[in-house]
Amino acid sequence: MIRLFLFAWLAGQAATSDALRHVQAGLEARQQHNVEEEIAEFRKAAEIDPSLAEAFVNLGAAYMEKHDYGAAIAPLKRALELSPDLAVAHQFLGYALLAQGYAAEAIPHLDRVGAQEALGIAQIETGQLTEAVANFTAALAKRPADPDLLYYLGHASGLLSKTAIDNLLANYPDSARAEAEFRAEAKLQPGKAEAAYRLGAALLQQGKASEALPELKRANELKPEMPETLYSLGKAASLAGDSATAEKSWLKVIEIEKSTSLAAQAHFGLAGLYRKQGKAEQARREMQEFRKLQNAIEPPRSE
Repeated sequence: MIRLFLFAWLAGQAATSDALRHVQAGLEARQQHNVEEEIAEFRKAAEIDPSLAEAFVNLGAAYMEKHDYGAAIAPLKRALELSPDLAVAHQFLGYALLAQGYAAEAIPHLDRVGAQEALGIAQIETGQLTEAVANFTAALAKRPADPDLLYYLGHASGLLSKTAIDNLLANYPDSARAEAEFRAEAKLQPGKAEAAYRLGAALLQQGKASEALPELKRANELKPEMPETLYSLGKAASLAGDSATAEKSWLKVIEIEKSTSLAAQAHFGLAGLYRKQGKAEQARREMQEFRKLQNAIEPPRSE
């Protein structure tokens, strides 16, 4: 929809300069799905008229079509310097920054245009979990059957729940009352995955891995493939001596999460597991992946 809007908007403008003629040629190349020609035409338009915001926003959009999000950032920022209220430039720049790992920098741009799904993802990455849940809930109200929204809402809710449990047990590490409340909740709602997860996570935090393991397994059965549940299940299984379950759970976390801090923790867990099993080469590879993700999780800010 954005591409068609841009085409209709600019196609109606009189080509009164060489720069606009190159913009028009770039838009025609877009219609022909010729990304390289788009880039060349929009770049030429920007060189001829460095004050033409349309040239820069379309150049950024062309790079995004090519999935070269890093290259898209500079022209989109320039478009906003020239035209600060250009909504499509804010939206594209927010997406490009998020794709490059600059979640905090992406948030104001995504918030400005109400891009709730992308904004929620950025908020997960910056630890703004309450806000992320609110945005995914609002987006889901508009698209109730969207599987991606359902996944991200569950993911954000799981992280929020885990954070609450971690804070509770950090402040009251030996709290029998906390454990009792989680047990009561799990007993009252035996079909609720979140209740089983909370009890399992609480038991795990207190070092009761063998007791935590069946609760976390039940949570995973009730609501499969939630990354936080799988990670905790792997940790409990490892501590309880169930290496097969630990390996399976952590590998699944990595498959789902790929490049998040949770995936890094899963690689670290696998490295320790393989080291105990005498699988030195596999342990070394997992540690390499762990370090690679650790270095990538907090990238330097873009200029």
